[in-house]
Amino acid sequence: MTQSVRLLSLATAVPDHIISQSQAAEASARLFADRFKEFRHLARVFDNAGIAKRHAARPLSWFEETHGWQDRMEAYEQVAGALFEETATRALDQAGLTAGEVDCVVTVSSTGITTPSLDARFAGRLGFRANIERVPVFGLGCAAGVSGFGIASRLARSRPDAVVLFVAIELCTLAFRLDELTKPNIIATALFGDGAAACVLRSGKGGVAEVESAGDHLFPDTLDIMGWKIDDTGLGILLAQGLPPFAEKELGPAIDGILARSGLKRGDIDRFICHPGGTKVVAAMESALSMAPNSLDIERSVLADYGNMSSPTVLFVLERAISRGLPDRAAMIAMGPGFTASCVTLRRVA
Repeated sequence: MTQSVRLLSLATAVPDHIISQSQAAEASARLFADRFKEFRHLARVFDNAGIAKRHAARPLSWFEETHGWQDRMEAYEQVAGALFEETATRALDQAGLTAGEVDCVVTVSSTGITTPSLDARFAGRLGFRANIERVPVFGLGCAAGVSGFGIASRLARSRPDAVVLFVAIELCTLAFRLDELTKPNIIATALFGDGAAACVLRSGKGGVAEVESAGDHLFPDTLDIMGWKIDDTGLGILLAQGLPPFAEKELGPAIDGILARSGLKRGDIDRFICHPGGTKVVAAMESALSMAPNSLDIERSVLADYGNMSSPTVLFVLERAISRGLPDRAAMIAMGPGFTASCVTLRRVA
């Protein structure tokens, strides 16, 4: 008989530097208004984003300077490494486990590159065994908090009593571009922040929730909705204006299909735990999933406090949902490049 996979613990962390939304708006006006004629029209996105502040890998002054690949990735290696160590350590401590008991570590990140990967760089400091299985994953973007969680849960399910550490780290602000005089760049400047989260999963008993199912849906012919363009300066945001209406129309049937593969239907879900990509996306998800307006209150509070941190954001929402008290069955949902919808269902552990 296959053992169930349990979520044993969840820890989150953010960089030390804080940028208020008013500071971000003032700096952006200073940097773009005289060079980009559409900026004054776009500037209202800072007021409408539902964000009070975000945390950043570097102080605000850093973003007023010109940067290339080298200093962006040096910042990524330094700050992402510190967040990896902090969240992994705290998640293992909460679970009552040591790093030496971890059988596999899954790390998702789409905002920076380091080789050897972060899990290898911190294997010695944390105390991972020499035979640990390492699974670094790049390119899933905002969906990776859920799809990576699903990958980790399947690896945990494959071996009795296996311990899997799942870490999601994104430093979205390092992709800020002074040279990109485009609407997507201004929107990204208003929306994105940095953060990390780590979970410990294990097949067996205990924990705060049972991982019931996991699945994904890849929409055809949607590569241009979201992603990166890569050039000599760094990563540049690709973001389609039609994302909220697309989500409102297409997300519901996609989630219905994912749930049906596990013998579930939408009415079986007591609480959707969603990645808050932005205020319009949150409202679109409420509509798509037939929820009353403002049902996703935790999502909006996380967005206000941290901005869109890409993959770890949904885990910040999950952390607050656990603190509030999980219902009998919840479903984590996120969307990301591909274009993809990911869903994981969780059952409360009595």
